[in-house]
Amino acid sequence: MPQTFTTIAKFQYSSEAQIIKGRLESDGIKVFLSDNFTIDTDPLVSNAIGGVKLKVLTEDVIKAKHILNSIEKYSVDDEGKPITCPNCNKTEVQLFSTITDLKSFFAFLIGFLSGTLPFYSKDKYRCNNCQTEFDVNNPKA
Repeated sequence: MPQTFTTIAKFQYSSEAQIIKGRLESDGIKVFLSDNFTIDTDPLVSNAIGGVKLKVLTEDVIKAKHILNSIEKYSVDDEGKPITCPNCNKTEVQLFSTITDLKSFFAFLIGFLSGTLPFYSKDKYRCNNCQTEFDVNNPKA
């Protein structure tokens, strides 16, 4: 019977997926990444193609999901303390990239038209609890 893989997680960047892949492989789970080379070549297509897919053998899905759930998913500061949302004071905060300001939009546009990688992106934090977005450089504001 052929071995089949099941997608258990999706990541915006392949570096995130590689870290989780290493963790699962250290527990003896066979892991396959899908679309990681495409996103490494052009990170702007990540959302369009659904990110990097982390796949495991179907018989290992439950064990792999248990390991994924045990890994902290939220952002921490340089001292390892959780980043706190300035609006609701929850620690369910994740990092994301955006092109909402004019500089990042033009960088995206130039990169798209010239077929090169973007040379500027704006990173922010987003609270999963109240959806508040705030700057990486000033998480308290």
